[in-house]
Amino acid sequence: MASHHSPLVRLGNGVRALAYGSPFYNLSLGGKTVKALAAVPLDPWPGKADRGKEILSGNFIFAGQSCQVQGDPLTEKYWFPKGATPGWHHELHTFDWLRDLRALGGDDARRHARTLIIGWLEWNALWTEISWRTDLLGPRIANWVATHDFFWASADESFRYCVFDSLARQTRHLARVIADRLSGPQLIVGIKGLVYGSLCLDPGEPVRALALRLLEDELPRQILPDGGHAERSPTRQLIVLRHLIDIRAALRAARAKVPELVQAAIDRMIPMLRFFRHGDGGLAVFNGGREEDRTVIDTVLAQVESRGRPLRSAPHTGYERLAGGRAVVLIDVGAPPPPGSDPRAHAGLLSFEASVGKDRIIVNCGCHPRLAGPWREAFAASAAHSTVIVGETNAIEVLPDGGVGRRPGQVANERIELDDATMVVASHNGYARGFCLRHRRRLWLSQTGDDLRGEDILEPAYGARTESRDFIIRFHLHPAVDAAVEETGDTVRLTLPSGATWHLRAPGKPLELGESVYFGTGDEPTRSVQVMLGGTTGALGVTVKWALQRSDDGA
Repeated sequence: MASHHSPLVRLGNGVRALAYGSPFYNLSLGGKTVKALAAVPLDPWPGKADRGKEILSGNFIFAGQSCQVQGDPLTEKYWFPKGATPGWHHELHTFDWLRDLRALGGDDARRHARTLIIGWLEWNALWTEISWRTDLLGPRIANWVATHDFFWASADESFRYCVFDSLARQTRHLARVIADRLSGPQLIVGIKGLVYGSLCLDPGEPVRALALRLLEDELPRQILPDGGHAERSPTRQLIVLRHLIDIRAALRAARAKVPELVQAAIDRMIPMLRFFRHGDGGLAVFNGGREEDRTVIDTVLAQVESRGRPLRSAPHTGYERLAGGRAVVLIDVGAPPPPGSDPRAHAGLLSFEASVGKDRIIVNCGCHPRLAGPWREAFAASAAHSTVIVGETNAIEVLPDGGVGRRPGQVANERIELDDATMVVASHNGYARGFCLRHRRRLWLSQTGDDLRGEDILEPAYGARTESRDFIIRFHLHPAVDAAVEETGDTVRLTLPSGATWHLRAPGKPLELGESVYFGTGDEPTRSVQVMLGGTTGALGVTVKWALQRSDDGA
């Protein structure tokens, strides 16, 4: 596949810009404009009133970047400010933030929403390379339709006509380009845009039929048999599930049949979403995922008929979940997602997260909202995960602009249910090339949840003796955890926000504390601490045993 920087791709983009930007193409998007939506889909998704206040003052905080937009929304510089990143532009032009103004409430917020939409139409009514990007059309169409009751109230007929005319034009253009330009979760939200946009067309049935054909072709590729998403990211699990719930709601509102494949996908994805939740209600931080908004997660779960419990094992998605007492341990035991589904993949093979009740203890570092460049490389590295790192090298090759290069040839795991505990044994040979080592990890959690035992084995990958190699086992701690090395040097005392005390022990092995950062929430990284257990392999490898145990004196 050609790089998006290649001359061939640039030429193709230039030809499309000339074609779509021409007056003749704009005329081809015209058609009969409806005066009212054929149906109004339910939109239960919450916004954030504090973000609404910022938008009201002209401060847009998107994709980890804050832009104080000055001037009149009817001017070009308002919509295309200098220095704004592509991620910032993406969030601005999708209009997800309309829900933040809706959450703020009041006539000022409503009028400001209308003013912003009028301003957008002033500079974006016709095709532009930035604002009419194919991946922006679906979410913008869906957001305008979903929140129209908010900004529509007390609007005049001229405003209504302009909005419906633009929605119809955007929908017709999206229907022409969606199949060739989108893939993965972007294709799902594009399909959602077609379903919502069909409510603005007369007739809308042909566009809706196209959307459902695309959806039935795509769902088997993206939703795995155990209900996980192909990208293996808890965040993508939440996002795609939310889009499918929206599609179902729009079809029901239009009194159209919901395809069985859509309902079946929703039913399978719900237990997997619960699988990824820690006791605090947020999601585990794997493969470009973040904790995400608990209110949104709760709202997703409230929209489904299924009350399935979390899965214990997700063999197709490549994760295991250990639960005992109030403790939860989630382990990445899978291979990287296949090409095409790997833009956010991390090198966190055999990494794990552990929590007790609402306290997260051991975590992975998360990801930056921009998902690219140096931030991408740093947070996708094996060293940013609670796992074993050999020679300060990633277990898989992480590409700076997304995706995976070098991959492990073998990834395996086994789950063993015991009378008083559950054990997972997993391995990968990501360090075979260059180091001739295989990493094997055993995790054992007691039924009571107060005793987690680990064993990390680095063994010759090809059954022969190997050279000595430096390694580090990293345990990244959640920022809310206080840590102190005890006098023995092989034990770290962990004090949780609840007041409970746990000990991380590695008998006879010196443990060190080092700096770390956590990007599971927010737009800025939070300082945290990691526990490091270093050493050198012998000719036959090395075995390191450790334990995370609740203290008798813990609260």
